[in-house]
Amino acid sequence: MTDPALTELLDLALEAARRAGALLRDGRPVDLGVAATKSSPIDVVTEMDIAAEKLITGYLSDFRPIDGFLGEEGASSPGSTGIRWVIDPLDGTVNYLYGLPTWAVSIAAERDGERVVGVVEAPMRRETYQAVLGGGAYANGNALRCRPAPPLDQALVSTGFNYVSKVRSHQADVAQQLIPRLRDIRRSGSAAVDLCDVAAGRLDGFYERGLHPWDLAAGDLIAREAGALTGGRPGLPADGDLTVAATPGVFEPLQAALEELGAWHD
Repeated sequence: MTDPALTELLDLALEAARRAGALLRDGRPVDLGVAATKSSPIDVVTEMDIAAEKLITGYLSDFRPIDGFLGEEGASSPGSTGIRWVIDPLDGTVNYLYGLPTWAVSIAAERDGERVVGVVEAPMRRETYQAVLGGGAYANGNALRCRPAPPLDQALVSTGFNYVSKVRSHQADVAQQLIPRLRDIRRSGSAAVDLCDVAAGRLDGFYERGLHPWDLAAGDLIAREAGALTGGRPGLPADGDLTVAATPGVFEPLQAALEELGAWHD
């Protein structure tokens, strides 16, 4: 990577993600998952989510005060530099609530609408994923490459489910029809981590309906820079209707199967 502007953005994203990850890891109450009332743990998770986003936006604004922001917890400003930060301060909130390790901080930078930097910090896995457009993808300094493609019926694929019961029911129907065509299906609870696991060769593919830009911005770039293909419905980019990421050779038949099964609608 020789573009000093992208080097600066990457360094800022890495440090902001590291700080937010440490805040979430060290600030989580030990008994969060067994709090006395139903509202208590949810409120704590929301507070931690908001605190992490404020930490990230505050840190980035100290160095780049007129950049734009788009964040899950409400950070939204157009900026005037052509740079926009897309932030998910806590991807995998239910995992975080229950004390499961699969959650992450996700930060991406867009330049004139194109994703150019992505960082996913997974503190409980002690892993930091990063990518720069055209510069490859790395985890803890080691280059990432997606797996060689198996036949679809030998592919390990991850997915996610919506928390609205009607939507989740249809997603379960799709998964039920898809699973006989695959080796197996996994469900980690964090789209950002799933996309990074495709990049790292731990999964052959991933799909999910209903993702927001902050859910997929960093992970999508990391997966692509590791050699994976990403998209949505055939001919379309990954979006809220459908996000698909997979090693080449798995991507095409997986995307076609999801189109056939109606994974792109509720």
